[in-house]
Amino acid sequence: MKQPFGKRLTMLVAAVCLALTATPAEARDVSLADAIAEALAANTGLRVTAQGEKTAEAELREAKGQNNWSASTSASASTDKQKEEDRTSSGSVGLTFNYPLYTGGKNEANIRSSEYGVDIAGLTTERARETLKYDVIKAYFDALESRHTIEVNQDSVNYYDANLTNVQQLYSAGSKARIDVLRASVELSDARQTLIKSENAYQVNLATLRNLMNIDRTEPLNLTDDFVYDTFDIDLASCVDYATRNRKDILADQYTLQQKEEAVKVAEAGWQPTVNFSAGPSLSKTFEPSSRSDSSYDMKAGVSASWNIFDSGVTRAQVDRAKADRDTAQLSLQKAQEDADLSVRTAYYNMREAEHRLDSTQDAASEAEQDAYIAREKYRAGEGIMLDVIDAQRALSTARLNHISAQYDYARYKAQVIDEMGVGLTDAERTAAAKLAGLPIEKAPVQTITEPAGAAADENTKDTAAHAEQAARDVDTTVNAMSDTDNESASDVAEELAGRGE
Repeated sequence: MKQPFGKRLTMLVAAVCLALTATPAEARDVSLADAIAEALAANTGLRVTAQGEKTAEAELREAKGQNNWSASTSASASTDKQKEEDRTSSGSVGLTFNYPLYTGGKNEANIRSSEYGVDIAGLTTERARETLKYDVIKAYFDALESRHTIEVNQDSVNYYDANLTNVQQLYSAGSKARIDVLRASVELSDARQTLIKSENAYQVNLATLRNLMNIDRTEPLNLTDDFVYDTFDIDLASCVDYATRNRKDILADQYTLQQKEEAVKVAEAGWQPTVNFSAGPSLSKTFEPSSRSDSSYDMKAGVSASWNIFDSGVTRAQVDRAKADRDTAQLSLQKAQEDADLSVRTAYYNMREAEHRLDSTQDAASEAEQDAYIAREKYRAGEGIMLDVIDAQRALSTARLNHISAQYDYARYKAQVIDEMGVGLTDAERTAAAKLAGLPIEKAPVQTITEPAGAAADENTKDTAAHAEQAARDVDTTVNAMSDTDNESASDVAEELAGRGE
């Protein structure tokens, strides 16, 4: 039954009063370092990637088990009845131990391949952590940029609102035309639309950050850090060189190539004989007829060999396929190195371009503010036109937004350069990552720069590897400087990568 109007009105008033008196949820302060640590400790995608390490370790145990002792047991029971003879029932049980004496190198190659697989899984997880760190930094600064964009757009709305009021008063006084009122009203409406879009973008960016941190998707956040300009003094050549030598995904591709080499050996083992040793006891007993209740106990040991001398080209095809996979892995490694070179250069050029925009956009914002003030005053004095006022305000908003964009483009691209270089996590970030992996804090994985077994390394490579961990710590200060002006300058990193550090 439809409620009386008076009762519905009372309920509506009560709901409005409740909404007005409700205390809004207090926003949690989140710094950039906090956001990175929480993401490393709780991100679901990172957890999925880390499962690959468990799979690789299980495959290694399986490969080692194939090259070790195995035991099998067997049992049988039978009944035999022939014409004009008594039924005979007997049973037997046996235990056999087997050991592969020679497999043509197949088992050994599988073990080495699985060991490479463990290394690959670890490198893949570590690279995923580095990428997640960059994603958090990007989302954090995206949200900050959106927040400042809202401020600019809100100022524009406030200005156009005040301008409309002023124009309406001048129109009422007969000093301005009706068209000025209409134009001011349209500009105010457009500014409000722009503000609504920027507010939505801010919420979307916050949602992205919450998703990466894997926290309550509705939790209010207050981002406490902001853009702080810090120079990046590492030259492009050093960045590219560091990336090609130390990127975890490139190292993983090098191990993958070694895996494919072992796969060739596994396939070629098909041309070799196999030798196995077996030994074990067996027990047999006759149950019927009872007069023949015989039993025997035997102990057997022996060596067996087999050699597949003709298989219609199956082994040859397997070897050819393994070699093709190896060649593909070699090309994939080369492609990964080329992609790393391009990605570092692209991010570096974009960072420098944003850096150049910082000064020019700041000057333009100051000049646009003066121009907007002059246009407003001239219009009020009756010496200007509405179009000049609107153009000046648009120019001011554009200049301020351009400066904001330059700031956060520089911050994001600098973080991307560091990520594309493959710089590892800090000690604090490794501790956070260990929480996700369920490791004791003191056993948090430490980044080490290694080369695949058998890979050639010149003196320059060895020097870079020796200093890589220290260089990683130093380079990471360029990220932390975004929220801490007291951090060490990146010039120390440039000296380290150039071989001039201590």
